[in-house]
Amino acid sequence: MPTPALRPCSSPDRDAMTDAPAPFLSLAGVSKRYGGVRALANVDFTCRQGSIHAVLGENGAGKSTLIKIIAGVVQPDEGSITLDRRTVAFPTPQAANEAGIVCIFQELSLMPDLSVADNIGITAPPRRFGLIDRRAQRRRAEELLARVGCEDINPLMHVRQLPLSRRQMVEIAKALGRNPKLLILDEATSALTAADVEKVYAILHGLRDAGLSLLYISHRMHEIEALADTASVFRNGQHIDTFAKGARTDEQIVQMMIGREWRNVYPPKPQRSAPPAPALELRDIGWENRLHGVSLSVGKGEIVGLGGLDGQGQRELLLALFGVLRGVSGETTVNGTRRRIGSPAQAKRAAVGMALIPEDRKTEGLMLPMSVRDNISIAALGAMTRGIVVDRAQEVQKIDAIVAKLKIKFGQLTDPVATLSGGNQQKVVIAKWLLTGARIVLLNDPTRGIDVGTKQEIYQLLRDLADAGTAILFYSTDYDELIGCCDRVLILYDGRVVRALEGSDITEANIIASSLNLTLNAADHAASATAR
Repeated sequence: MPTPALRPCSSPDRDAMTDAPAPFLSLAGVSKRYGGVRALANVDFTCRQGSIHAVLGENGAGKSTLIKIIAGVVQPDEGSITLDRRTVAFPTPQAANEAGIVCIFQELSLMPDLSVADNIGITAPPRRFGLIDRRAQRRRAEELLARVGCEDINPLMHVRQLPLSRRQMVEIAKALGRNPKLLILDEATSALTAADVEKVYAILHGLRDAGLSLLYISHRMHEIEALADTASVFRNGQHIDTFAKGARTDEQIVQMMIGREWRNVYPPKPQRSAPPAPALELRDIGWENRLHGVSLSVGKGEIVGLGGLDGQGQRELLLALFGVLRGVSGETTVNGTRRRIGSPAQAKRAAVGMALIPEDRKTEGLMLPMSVRDNISIAALGAMTRGIVVDRAQEVQKIDAIVAKLKIKFGQLTDPVATLSGGNQQKVVIAKWLLTGARIVLLNDPTRGIDVGTKQEIYQLLRDLADAGTAILFYSTDYDELIGCCDRVLILYDGRVVRALEGSDITEANIIASSLNLTLNAADHAASATAR
């Protein structure tokens, strides 16, 4: 069955007073509580056709509850919803889907053991003689993948075979296959490569121009500037303000989001008269066809960034160092002693003292049904055990200290960690590994999908750890983070370190040029070859 062409929605009604399009979606006096926690308080909110409307706020500000109410995932305690001039109530997500409301959540809904085609067509597969028409389903998947610029994805592949960035694009293709009238995107680009982000921008602009309503949630201010026609700020469950593109500065927006002045996002970097003693040294690290002779060092008290376009071996390098991958070649030296790290258990031993903050906190960093306490303590239980019995007093003391240090917000330590906001879940992952006393910390894009206030806290934490002597190797897809946080930045291209930047050379222009492997002068080649 061919993909329906995008057609402009019928001309929207005009507001009699302003000649602006009448709202396609309106919420009036909507409130929601979870026990004693107020998630939304008497919220009025509107979204118009042919517009990209950004929804901004810290984690816990009420954004997720807002979109879950619109999408029929949860029911409001008070208030009403109007869609296309009709008062509606969606008892289920299916009811919202049938009304044309489609969501792309940050936590993907794909089933990893099904094929790409099965996932895309799962809600309404094409049928023939009462059975699923596999050939038609594959053709439809191919058309939708082409529509999002991903012709390279084989629709017969299992989703688990795809990297996270490709899964995100499949999720977008799946959503478009439902022919939405209102499309809600929650951190839809947080896992994407730079090239895919540009594709998504073009898709969203095309949908807007075809008359769709789009709600866009992101913590990346440059995305809001590039995409949004209108923005609304939420804080502590309240709708603070709505304004047109360009009407507020970034500083004003962030101040509304966090309720305080936003200064000095990145803590100052120390001035050093000499390079620090190396804590971690790599020589000629290789793995399959993904890493090729990677050599680098990270000094004690130093934050070294890994840059470059996504998919150039950064994630594989961190996994190789932590003993996750098999068949890794090359030498790893820790504090002057050569070490063979064949497993995460060996990596976290006292002789090595390494920790890895993974990319996907939901599947790789946390056990969601388990309590906050158990998630924080599990990696360090061996050090808190006498014989076969856990020293609960010591456990509570250490957990209380790390919770206070990271300012983790939760109800009770016994609450499932799944009930925490995304930012607080990420803090739990960090707390878990800091409790082990790690002296070498590897971070894989740790602020993905986290609000600006929590990011600022994590930046300060990283600098505090470095000032205390911890060596940090930090991969980020955000160039601003590399520039603001790192003492040095190593650019990877095709599994190799192609340039080392430090000091005033850590600029966006240099990072981008090196990421594209543009021709470097002789001095640059010399710096790249040594990577210190």
